[in-house]
Amino acid sequence: MSTVAASPAADPAGPLGPAALAAAVALPPRAERAERAEHAVDRLRTAAVEAVAVTWVDNAGITRVKAVPLGGLAHAAQWGVGTAPCFDVFLADDAITTSPLIGGPTGDLRLYPDLDRIVPLTAQPGWAWAPGDRHTQAGAPHPGCQRLFARRMEAAAAARGLSLKAGIEVEWVVALAGAPHEPPQYPTHGPAYGMQRLTDLSDYLRDVLRALGEQGLTVLQIHPEYSPGQFEVSVAPEGPVGAADTSVLVRHTVRAVSARHGLRVSFAPVVEPDGVGNGGHLHLSLWRDGRNLGHGGSGPHGLTAEAEGFLAGVLQALPELLVLGCSSPAGYLRLVPQHWAGAYQCWGLENREAAMRLVTGSTGERAATANAEVKCFDASANPYLAVGAVVAAGLSGLEQRRALPPEFTGDPAAAEPGTVPRLPQGPAEAIAAYERSAVLREALGEPLHQAVLAVRRAEAEQYAALGPEETIAATRWRY
Repeated sequence: MSTVAASPAADPAGPLGPAALAAAVALPPRAERAERAEHAVDRLRTAAVEAVAVTWVDNAGITRVKAVPLGGLAHAAQWGVGTAPCFDVFLADDAITTSPLIGGPTGDLRLYPDLDRIVPLTAQPGWAWAPGDRHTQAGAPHPGCQRLFARRMEAAAAARGLSLKAGIEVEWVVALAGAPHEPPQYPTHGPAYGMQRLTDLSDYLRDVLRALGEQGLTVLQIHPEYSPGQFEVSVAPEGPVGAADTSVLVRHTVRAVSARHGLRVSFAPVVEPDGVGNGGHLHLSLWRDGRNLGHGGSGPHGLTAEAEGFLAGVLQALPELLVLGCSSPAGYLRLVPQHWAGAYQCWGLENREAAMRLVTGSTGERAATANAEVKCFDASANPYLAVGAVVAAGLSGLEQRRALPPEFTGDPAAAEPGTVPRLPQGPAEAIAAYERSAVLREALGEPLHQAVLAVRRAEAEQYAALGPEETIAATRWRY
């Protein structure tokens, strides 16, 4: 899919050696954590917070939680909250598998709230939320912690003098409350992208916007999407770990606001058979010294050589990246041609059928807005794994000075058969590509790499005998 101008050995850690990588994910000194926790408690008490939900996302893409009363936050910040390592091999339906290095009933970890991200939850009065990092009881980073993996990859980019801005679009389907086994009944039947749909649910959408804003997020846009009852919200970009955190917070907020309106939501890849599902498109741009490297260069559409190499690395790795960005077997029911899902391994300027869409932005603001969109990801993904793996693949492409293949314009489904590679059409193909990827194995580390592989294999086997409707029904309300 891409050419290589030179081929030094790819090293996702680059000049950031093992000791420096460990420092990038190390816990601050306990005394510092205690002092910061005291300030956090004072602020949260003023906001009438009584408890803090500390979350992590497992390898099946399910957000798990441990909560502490506000009076216990300082202790949690200093000593962590107990959580079992077997959560790394949970499946989406709460079944448990095992992997060579993680699994079984033995052992314990400590979950530490990120004090910099604690936020009172507008739609859940008395509650606050914080993402958590998992460490061993001795204080060492847990090698299976997905958020720490994303932090390592962000640090690897920083060691090269690079930073990234990222954002994950959140799409969801809102339905009337009902039994878990029932298909959705919609509170609006307005047309796709139509004002009627917004009018029908204007109070609900206003409350979503209000909650996100009060929680410190900058909403760029909110609008009805294509499928019945479907909406999308986009927020301002931030660093890779911050973007993954915000994706978790946005989804949690939408779910909480929906519950207060007597509604339920699904972020699942597919909600209705043959429908256009919920994506989790990842936007990202590469920066150096305050300059957007996706603009002002001599490459295609103004890409600099560094940005082109980075994006070429991502494009080349998309088959294996699907294991991390399209986690559920249901995701492959969304990843079909002519649904704007990005089913083909190609790129193009503003091409919504390409797996990688280049977005230059409007004339006059391109230096600030130029970015690339990875369209083949969905919300079954663990966002920390998705962003971290994309950074790893991009850094590998940059190190190898890859070049993008020729741009594809138009609909790749209409091209001569065999002209444009199709991305994996099921879990087995993606898993095989993932197992071959030395870049992802090195970046993730063996414990996390093997745990992800075990979960994907187990879920692929679990759904192998199910038809599309059964697969959709089994996953519709899990995400």
